[in-house]
Formats: sequence, C-alpha cells, structure tokens
Amino acid sequence: MDAAEIVGTTRDQVGESPIWSVAEQALYWVDIERRAIRRFDIASGQVKSWEAPERVGCIVLREGGGLLAAMESGVFAVDLREAPALSAQLIVAVKHPRPNMRFNDGACDRRGRFWTGTMCMDSAPVPAGCLYSFANDELSGVVADGLVTQNGLAFSPDGRTMYLSDSHASVRRVWAFDYDQDEGRPHGKREFIDMNHYPGRPDGAAIDSDGCYWICGNDAGLIHRFTPAGRLDRSLDVPVSKPSKCAFGGAKLDILFVTTIVPANPTDSEKSLAGAVFALNPGVRGIAEPGYAKGVLRAINTRSGAKK
Repeated sequence: MDAAEIVGTTRDQVGESPIWSVAEQALYWVDIERRAIRRFDIASGQVKSWEAPERVGCIVLREGGGLLAAMESGVFAVDLREAPALSAQLIVAVKHPRPNMRFNDGACDRRGRFWTGTMCMDSAPVPAGCLYSFANDELSGVVADGLVTQNGLAFSPDGRTMYLSDSHASVRRVWAFDYDQDEGRPHGKREFIDMNHYPGRPDGAAIDSDGCYWICGNDAGLIHRFTPAGRLDRSLDVPVSKPSKCAFGGAKLDILFVTTIVPANPTDSEKSLAGAVFALNPGVRGIAEPGYAKGVLRAINTRSGAKK
C-alpha cells in the first residue's frame, strides 16, 4: 500500500471519528451531517450504515459491546441492530451554554473514561465550546472551556499526556496536558503545536506505538506526524483537501484509516473522492484504543482553561 486506497464505496458529507475494533477486525466511523454510523468489515469488504436520531459528533467502543455516542443533546448508548435499525438510549443530557451546539471530537483515556467536547454547529468563531469527561455514566462539569472547534483528543501510550486541539481557522493550535490517570484530571496545560506554522488546521488525531501524535491537516490534504517533543517528523498525502480524523487499524494495527469531508467547493480532481475513507501505510504501528469502561472514577470538575 504505497498510496492512499479507498475503503468501501460510501461517500460521507462530514466523515469523522474512525475507531478500530480489534475484536471485530472492523472500522467504525460517522457521517455527522447525515446522522449515520458506519462499519467496515475488513474481511468481507462490506460497509453497513445505521441512521442515528441526531448528528453524531463522535463514537467510542463500549466494553461488553455496542458504542457510546456523543450527539447533539448528550451522550447515548448505541446498540446496532440489523442495518438500518439502531437503538440509541440517552444516558445523560448536556446543557450547552448557547443554542445550536453539538458534541464534536472524542476519545477514551487509558482507563476507559470518555472525553468529548462541544462546538457551535454553524462553525462561528465563538469560543463557546467546552470539554467534558464522561465516566461511570455521569458527565463531569466543564473541564476546559473557551474552545471554538474542539478537536484532536488523544492520549499517550502510557496515559500520562492528554492532547487537545482547536481546529478553527482563528486558533489552529494543539495543547498538551499532564494527565492524572487515577483522578482523570488534566493539568499543566502547554502549547504543543502552533499549526499556524504548518499546512492545514489541526483536526482529529491518533497516537502510534512510539507515542507520536498524528493530526489531520484539514484543508491541506495532509496527515502530520509529530514526535512527543512537538517536532514534525513526516507528512502523508491524501488525494482530497479535507482529511478529518485518523485511526490505526488492521490485524497488525499498521494501517492508518482517514475519514474525510466534502469541501464547499471541491476541485475537479476530488469531486469523486471527497468524503471517502482512505487507508494509508504510515510505516509504524498504532496501539489498541480502549473502549468506554463503566465504573472508573469520573474526572474531577476542574477548569484547565483552553482559551486562546
């Protein structure tokens, strides 16, 4: 696999949140605007799709089966029946600070807490986005605020560093936090990457087995690999301008799957490709990402401050 290969035949309007199931050898992801959850079975090559009741910002696997989904109104437990039927049960609602908001990006820490943040659906440059932790079926208070377009959540292999980005064009930054795994508390916020110095906006991210941070350069058609020291190590191309999030998968976790978004004005060359899921050969392996584990301690309600 020397160049990007297309996975399946679907085209998403806003493809996001790829997550690999080691047990199933399958890739899950969402199309936010079409309110769809999709599953690609690597053995058969088949893609199945389910329709959700709201826009799904992100999903994670649940220990014991099923998915956890952060949508518009809150966090849902999702059970996938025979497509297109889907069972979505609201576990906890969120009180947004303003109308027309939804959840966006999310990831589980190494203990199985689900972290996810919010944004305005019209992508206005309003810093109303907040970061929350969901554990033991409870949603924490606001842990970080002042975000325009929350993104880039990922955790280092040892679980001691949490990454968070704001992908809005007015911000374009990635922060790193020291992370207390026992308490589920990020602290010691520092700038990790100023993406104003690199091509693209910092969208969704993944971590490899070396602890390097892979971030989609939205608008630039690139996926960048940064070392734990924040040094750009390499960049991989995709044949569309708007990669949105990446995830490691495959039997050896050596395939980098990338979801994409259809731009407002696609070029002729990307009209048939935008919205596809791509598979790349990154030259390194990822790690198995944990699913949501009910019963771990919830995050302490602290404001770590993610203001510009």
